[in-house]
Amino acid sequence: MSAPPTPEPDLKDWTWAIRDRCPDCGFDPAKVEHAAVPALTRRFATVVAHAVLGPGAGERPAPTVWSPLEYGCHVRDVCVLFDERLQLMLDEDDPQFANWDQDEAALEQRYWAQQPTPVADAIRSAADRIAQSFASVEDDQWARPGRRSNGSLFTVDTFARYFLHDLAHHAWDVTGKQW
Repeated sequence: MSAPPTPEPDLKDWTWAIRDRCPDCGFDPAKVEHAAVPALTRRFATVVAHAVLGPGAGERPAPTVWSPLEYGCHVRDVCVLFDERLQLMLDEDDPQFANWDQDEAALEQRYWAQQPTPVADAIRSAADRIAQSFASVEDDQWARPGRRSNGSLFTVDTFARYFLHDLAHHAWDVTGKQW
């Protein structure tokens, strides 16, 4: 299968999602308590994993909109990447994260050509790992900082909210259900 058309790069600054309710997916970061982060991680990831196994999961709804399978690959990779970044925040003082281009990753890994069952299994596994990592964060660690390559500053708290919004938004992308 040849590569599908590449979606326009998403150049939005999504850091507003650590403060404000998302008008699309309905995720409200203000309602998230630290103790709920692991369960919400697993919940949203399970929704995406289920969609990856659904009929027509490899079909794009529009030429430049990812299929549920492609969203699933992205969610899998986001869980892995964010777990690595969370560990940096817990182990180092104010780490700067390397840049990650999600569109480049999708092309390099051929998201559209991956098999649904291994992707769904990997989503669940990666989500479980990061959920366990968030469950191990101690009270005083929620304020530890880290920075993206563009300078955006996060604490473990805002990083968790940003991460959960990403998962919730992609669960909405594949179901149309608000959270």
